[in-house]
Amino acid sequence: MSGLKSFGRFLAVPVLAAVLWTAPAEAQKSSIGGLYDITIAGLTIGRGSLALVLQGNAYSAKVGLEPAGVGTLFSTGKGGAQASGWLLGNKVVPSKYEMASHAANRDFYVALGQGSGHIRSMEVMPQFKPNAERIKVTAKHRHNAMDPLSAALMPVPTADDLIGPEACKRKLPIFDGWTRFDIKLSYKGTKNVSGHGYNGPVVICKAKWIPVAGHRPSKESVKYMAKAGMETWLAPLGGNVLIPYRISIDTKTGRLVVQASQLNIKSGAGDQAAR
Repeated sequence: MSGLKSFGRFLAVPVLAAVLWTAPAEAQKSSIGGLYDITIAGLTIGRGSLALVLQGNAYSAKVGLEPAGVGTLFSTGKGGAQASGWLLGNKVVPSKYEMASHAANRDFYVALGQGSGHIRSMEVMPQFKPNAERIKVTAKHRHNAMDPLSAALMPVPTADDLIGPEACKRKLPIFDGWTRFDIKLSYKGTKNVSGHGYNGPVVICKAKWIPVAGHRPSKESVKYMAKAGMETWLAPLGGNVLIPYRISIDTKTGRLVVQASQLNIKSGAGDQAAR
């Protein structure tokens, strides 16, 4: 289950979920409910669920993750996360984030309070053990940063930019409670997909994990992740917002893939897709 653990740590549930949030009824509403399969080298190791609501300029998202297939033979770990905030133009401004999981007989918990694009408060369990090599996370690393789940929402300047290079023109500054890292995206192409919960166009972005703070530079896992091949396929949610349809990461035990198996996308104008 090392691949699943790496996914949780480095891309941190940006594609998985379960409960919808409601806001004033007069605001235009888009929502998505989905299920995702998680595989390594073609073998199913986990499943996730996603629920996301956009109401006016507010968003709320929740994800859940649990072992499945061969993953049940190696891990009893499971967990989930939830986040909320606002979309202001083509910017994501998170407000709250909470993550709780249980793996390897240990409990993990993170609660982040956010505002104006910064991490303003945090509660984390457990803390890293002291290590002189670890790059210390300072206040500056929590500025201009967001939680991992909010980073999965990717607005573009206009709806005309949804499927094209503009969608991938971004660097996501992420703080997960322990580490600060960037995910830098670059445009690779577009394609039409079908048969996996969504029928329509996706934009394909290459992704690069860039460690910033909280990590130990000499660790093999850090060196590997910094060089690992990563890719994300983004699908339009509605308006000018995209979400991950598929994420893939090369690991030492094979390619880790998180891909939608079922999506139900609705916009204020009605049901966009019941795939």
